[in-house]
Amino acid sequence: MSRDAPAGDDDPATENGPATENGPATENGPATENGPATENGPTAADEPTGHRGFGTEYSGHEERPHLSEVERQGTPYTESQVIMTTVKAVAPFVFTYGLFITFHGGGSPGGGFQGGAIVAAVVLMIAFAFGIESTREWLSNSVLVGLAVGGVLVFAGIGLVGLAGGGTFLDYSFLPIPEPMKYGMEGVEILGIAPIVASVLIGLFFLLAAGPADDETEVSE
Repeated sequence: MSRDAPAGDDDPATENGPATENGPATENGPATENGPATENGPTAADEPTGHRGFGTEYSGHEERPHLSEVERQGTPYTESQVIMTTVKAVAPFVFTYGLFITFHGGGSPGGGFQGGAIVAAVVLMIAFAFGIESTREWLSNSVLVGLAVGGVLVFAGIGLVGLAGGGTFLDYSFLPIPEPMKYGMEGVEILGIAPIVASVLIGLFFLLAAGPADDETEVSE
């Protein structure tokens, strides 16, 4: 028998008070079905599962509750006629604008870097509208590698001509062409920098969209 309260037939009293249906009470309050209460409240087992931070669920949890968050990110693409129609209408104009910025970079604001980024954005729009995997199949990895390698070779080739002629790297005056300064700079911008930037950005997008490797996912789980 406790010194605080007499014992009952079914609920023996403790120093903190009478016991509950779930077990004897503790200093922090009555016990719950999952275990004794703590100083901050019920145990973590009382909290609902499938939630993260502030009680919000993972995206798509209700539709695919059997999948983890990583697996849910790789689920099949869902078509949207609004997005597909918009991209079909906008993509040609954005691509043309990217080429305009690239070709006029030698004598006006713009250049290969800006134009290559805009062209890469067109591919990203197509991927969001028609699916990443189908876009990856249409624009294969070998094409991206070929653009990057070709751009590097053009850039290095034009630059090394100046060194071979006794000048400095990218010294356009040694190019054996009419107006070497103008066409040399445009060649570097259009055939060198633009393909490198576009292919690298598209490749990084596909790499990030693929998510972590299978072995890394297993380790994290």
